[in-house]
Amino acid sequence: MKNIRNFCIIAHIDHGKSTLADRLLEYTKTIEGKDLQAQILDDMDLERERGITIKSHAIQMEYIYQDKNYILNLIDTPGHVDFSYEVSRSIAACEGALLIVDAAQGIQAQTISNLYMAIENDLEIIPVINKIDLPSAMPEEVEDQIVELLGCPRRDILRASGKTGEGVYELLDAIIEKIPAPAGNPESPLQCLIFDSVFNSFRGIIAYFKVVNGILRKGDLVKFIATEKEYDADEVGVLKLTMSPRNEITTGDVGYIISGIKSSREVRVGDTITHVKGGTKEGIAGFEEVKPMVFAGVYPIESEDFENLRSSLEKLQLNDASLTFQPESSVALGFGFRCGFLGLLHMEIVQERLDREFDMDVITTVPNVSYKVYDKKGNCTEVHNPGGLPDPTLIDHIDEPYIRASVITNTAYIGPIMTLCLGKRGILLKQEYISGDRVEIYYDLPLGEIVIDFYDKLKSISKGYASFDYHMHDFRPGKLVKLDILLNGEPVDALSTLTHIDNSVTFGRKMCEKLKELIPRQQFDIAIQAAIGAKIIARETVKAVRKDVTAKCYGGDITRKRKLLEKQKEGKKRMKQIGTVEVPQKAFLAVLKLD
Repeated sequence: MKNIRNFCIIAHIDHGKSTLADRLLEYTKTIEGKDLQAQILDDMDLERERGITIKSHAIQMEYIYQDKNYILNLIDTPGHVDFSYEVSRSIAACEGALLIVDAAQGIQAQTISNLYMAIENDLEIIPVINKIDLPSAMPEEVEDQIVELLGCPRRDILRASGKTGEGVYELLDAIIEKIPAPAGNPESPLQCLIFDSVFNSFRGIIAYFKVVNGILRKGDLVKFIATEKEYDADEVGVLKLTMSPRNEITTGDVGYIISGIKSSREVRVGDTITHVKGGTKEGIAGFEEVKPMVFAGVYPIESEDFENLRSSLEKLQLNDASLTFQPESSVALGFGFRCGFLGLLHMEIVQERLDREFDMDVITTVPNVSYKVYDKKGNCTEVHNPGGLPDPTLIDHIDEPYIRASVITNTAYIGPIMTLCLGKRGILLKQEYISGDRVEIYYDLPLGEIVIDFYDKLKSISKGYASFDYHMHDFRPGKLVKLDILLNGEPVDALSTLTHIDNSVTFGRKMCEKLKELIPRQQFDIAIQAAIGAKIIARETVKAVRKDVTAKCYGGDITRKRKLLEKQKEGKKRMKQIGTVEVPQKAFLAVLKLD
């Protein structure tokens, strides 16, 4: 146990975590020859295409240091704010963390928030400046920033390059010298913390865990504390590039267990595994339930696929514990699920994974956040869906969620960023200069305003230099109204949104204009209206496709033409009564890109 080191890599997006992980695997000879490829741990096609890490990946390396063989368990983590739950789970399974900072970009918002998460869990932090081979690298200035942030001596900061491999051996030595060995007692009753799981269509559900106390052997009868289900450990092993079976896994090590679990409800991230006989009674504390930020309806395109969608979401939830869902129904779209996501990128990734991994074509409704609605009697209900709002006459007030956001940027972009935040009803709290020309601005912002396009706009006005991080703060009363979209007088519940009264008219008008472009022309006029309650605030009309019925009249009395036109008008009227308007999938996504 003295020779085990568990560590994770934390950093902002694109600071070179996965590339540095490649070098560690190469230099410890874990992966050799033809297996070597860039971003080896990002095994999902989606991760490779987008160049981002979506899942945490665990892998075991062996390294000889001063003639002793050490086992290093590395967990590579995502950098995007939408996947911070993955990072928190990885941190719980480690004793140390490599904090990686890009030598050209310096410290950014996500670096700080991940660092605080690691410090809260008492991890040993090793600061590393990466990408020192870049022509635009400024290692001295970045060192100043790290010293200011961590308060560590300069000599403790390592310099490395994931691309050229410079400084990687020093990094491996530092991991062994500085990160403590896992604390735990092999003699105690078994306690294993599950930090991830994955579905395999041949072997059932595979759970990844870290042994906190005790020893887990192949063939043991184990039980999961939260669900109280019992299983035989058919196979246990460690995670190399592929799964590598072992006879036993001791305290402090990270491994996997296959026990023929078929139902995805039986494995929960954060649960504890113990022995049925002589096991522990209490689970390991320290995992909080994740709170989704953004909610959207996910509906199958074919209504008979509802059960397939349910099983696909359950399998996906195993691999992505931050996804939550519950069934709901919509007048326009039939039966589906209300899903909770951590942000818009997370929502996009889930939709893409449903399509690729499970062949599910789905329609996603307009994303929104959860509100607390108080009625006249003082009762409070939580509403995730504008359709679930009670009658306006019964509502006393609505509280909306606010986040505490921190934006780190170059001083040149302070003006446009402040304009953007104020336009989103933000409240400026303070601004602090971190170093020379870098400033951190703190805002309280309504979550509903930033859900749709805030992050994209922030990146474009700061030319990609601003970094953004947030956490839930509190609920505050707001003047919110429900905006309905009517097609020929029929409300389309999937397009209704809750919005602030000041933005409602412009938002309604933009929605109508956008829908006019997207809804195909029919044989009859389609009226698109935006309404608040009974009051119509905007209207557009999609004109009918008409045949020129007067073409055959050459000259003659005007009444002949009028008779033909009247006859056509009657036909159109009849058609309008029985005709239905098909809303294309693009229309539901159009709301995201209104500007």
